[in-house]
Amino acid sequence: MRARRSCLSVPAHPASKLAKGTTLHADEVIVDLEDSVPPELKEDARAAVVAALRTAEWTAATVSVRVNDASTEWCDADIRAVVGAGERLHSVVVPKVEQAASLARVEQLLNEVETGIERARPVGIQALIETARGLRDAHEIATASGRIEALILGPADMSVSLGFPSPDEGRHWDFVRGTVLMAARAADLQAIDGPYLQVKDLEGLRESAGLARKLGYDGKWALHPAQVEVLDELFTPSPEELRQARAILETLKSGAGATMLDGEMIDEASRKRAERLLARVR
Repeated sequence: MRARRSCLSVPAHPASKLAKGTTLHADEVIVDLEDSVPPELKEDARAAVVAALRTAEWTAATVSVRVNDASTEWCDADIRAVVGAGERLHSVVVPKVEQAASLARVEQLLNEVETGIERARPVGIQALIETARGLRDAHEIATASGRIEALILGPADMSVSLGFPSPDEGRHWDFVRGTVLMAARAADLQAIDGPYLQVKDLEGLRESAGLARKLGYDGKWALHPAQVEVLDELFTPSPEELRQARAILETLKSGAGATMLDGEMIDEASRKRAERLLARVR
């Protein structure tokens, strides 16, 4: 399981932003070849990303690339180029995934490129759920490939697809977040919340990320480096949570069934929750 508390999106264009992205601290840096790059610059941006993957010293532990969606003329070339750039790439983020079949071509391309270059480890897939159709078929999408590592909620496009007046926070997002989370967990995947779009509003970010964590999400996208520290803090289990998790495992390791700990009833579900939390820390 990769740490994805903070997933920082970095534009592939202009070159200065891409270069800065290689130096930024976040659990994951996601280089964006999709929305941040105008059509006439797609090929130049792709070449720049390939060069960065081959030669740059990346600070982030995990590096991914958001390719253009499968319905575009650039998707195949994006995948072939970035996967062929070497071992520094960990996953491709596929936008606007609406059905399981949408990932079939992606998997085929990954298999072809990896076979040709004999990669040491396979490239993962992260699926962006950004439309009503994608939300409807989220469970099938989550099991479409053994390469899938995470489902990501894309709030901007989702709000348009669902007819929300705006992508602002509110209770109307509860069923959307819940559906993506359930699909991810049923397939044993990470669930990643989409970005908070008011970049300078760190208190709003804290509230949004806090809600996502309470729901069970593993992390959240960031659009600016200033957001990373807030996300890392909120999605890191507290010392008290760690103490409680270890105490639960210690209490239940003797084979006890339901029992009491610090005035609270604990049982097998408590053990599983504690193990999941400690796995996240590792």
